[in-house]
Amino acid sequence: MASEVKGRFGPLVGAIDQGTSSTRFMVFAARTSELITFHQIAFKSKLPREGWVEQDPKELLATVNECIAKTVENLKGLDISAADIVATGLTNQRETTVVWDSKTGEPLYNTIVWNDARTTVTVDQMIAKAPGHSADYLKPLCGLPISTYFSALKLRWLLDNVASVKKAVEEKRCLFGTVDSWLIWNLTGGTDGGLHITDVTNASRTMLMNIHTLQWDVSICKFFNIPMEILPEIRSSSEIYGYLRDGPLKGLPISGCLGDQQAALVGQLCFKQGQAKNTYGTGCFLLYNTGTNIVQSQHGLLTTVGYKFGPKSPAVYALEGSVAVAGASATWLRDNMGILQDVTDTETLASSVEDTADVYFVPAFSGLFAPYWRKDARGALCGLTHYTRKAHIVRAALESICYQTRDILEAMNKDSGIPLSLLQVDGGMTSNNLMMQLQADLVGIKVVRPSMAETTALGAAMAAGSAEGIGVWDLARENPETVGSDHFHPSVSEDERDIRYAKWKMAIERSLGWHEEQPKSMPGTEKVKE
Repeated sequence: MASEVKGRFGPLVGAIDQGTSSTRFMVFAARTSELITFHQIAFKSKLPREGWVEQDPKELLATVNECIAKTVENLKGLDISAADIVATGLTNQRETTVVWDSKTGEPLYNTIVWNDARTTVTVDQMIAKAPGHSADYLKPLCGLPISTYFSALKLRWLLDNVASVKKAVEEKRCLFGTVDSWLIWNLTGGTDGGLHITDVTNASRTMLMNIHTLQWDVSICKFFNIPMEILPEIRSSSEIYGYLRDGPLKGLPISGCLGDQQAALVGQLCFKQGQAKNTYGTGCFLLYNTGTNIVQSQHGLLTTVGYKFGPKSPAVYALEGSVAVAGASATWLRDNMGILQDVTDTETLASSVEDTADVYFVPAFSGLFAPYWRKDARGALCGLTHYTRKAHIVRAALESICYQTRDILEAMNKDSGIPLSLLQVDGGMTSNNLMMQLQADLVGIKVVRPSMAETTALGAAMAAGSAEGIGVWDLARENPETVGSDHFHPSVSEDERDIRYAKWKMAIERSLGWHEEQPKSMPGTEKVKE
């Protein structure tokens, strides 16, 4: 058993964390959940046209390999043997779509990132063929509305618009996957026997998996006209899939795989029905554990798989509220508007004013996700006066994240019937104390931030370390009570909170209906030139 491995910290478990803006490899002590060391590499997305967001699949893979190598060097510097690492897990940005050539291993196109909005015309075409022209036609099967967000629409766009993808499908050499599939295929051998697999949490974000059977659904694939032979095999979130083929950790088992938001649900120890977490990153994602029950939302939320710990274990489901723009609003203020020198300046600048001076910012850069699902929405900045300064706009950007979280909580309360009494949070933006206080003020419940901030990578490590055949991480020992955490309590009255929320709703109304679909002769709808 792997648990026999000895070392200063006992057995160690790695976690590949491939996110929207950076890649990390982290090493945790299985017995204490302590983060031992890590390496991180940031990268930038490509924005070739309005609403388009792409990344280079080979760059994503290269950053993973470099992070692993650098982290092993860090271990040597700490006088810790890399041989103490008994397994690794993987967590990834979800929905982001990759297609590649099974013969050469080369990508057939850049990844189309989860927040890419190029598929608006494809969405309209799919909705037009659905009975009743309902965007929710497939929700009973897959838990998701027909939206630009999900992989099936991105894959359909690639099949329709990229000749090399269509040709590769015809010649039986096209493979599709989300980022986890691309990475695992390459890490386990690529063209030389690489495993073409995904896990149930990532599969549940494609729109192609039946959430009841946990298998690809024939009827959904026919609806989108997607050939099933290009899809990866669906596996559980915790089992030995295969082994690293090369590098300093050659031979290491890969034994855990979770989409990033589900990994955070695990890392936050939300194992009981009714527990929830909110992750603040590029976007913002609130997941609510519904146990083994599949709850279909009536208020704009998604039904998704939370985790499945082993092939023989039952799937645990969740309701999810997804916000497209959270930390991305600060990046926009820095890169596009020049208001910020660095995204870390948001707290200092926003704290320099007492309030937003009645300014409201709706960051609907490519539409609104939950609970509105309005692809025609666009960003709006409301309430500007001669008095408005950049600090007010930055503070309004922070508040927009908090208001969007309240939107989701309102919908979640209606679906579950049980309002949350506290909100567990994680993600990079939670280091902003002002925003955490604003969040407590604007939702009216306690916000709890764990002292262990890396809950997404931790969740992947927990899945890997607890897998059958690894057995170094005892999930039953984990205490769901957050230890050493920071608590933020509401400091404004309910009346003030509701007045401000009503103004937010007014701003939302003003953001709707701005974007009109382009006619087919306009740029963005023609075939992609190669």
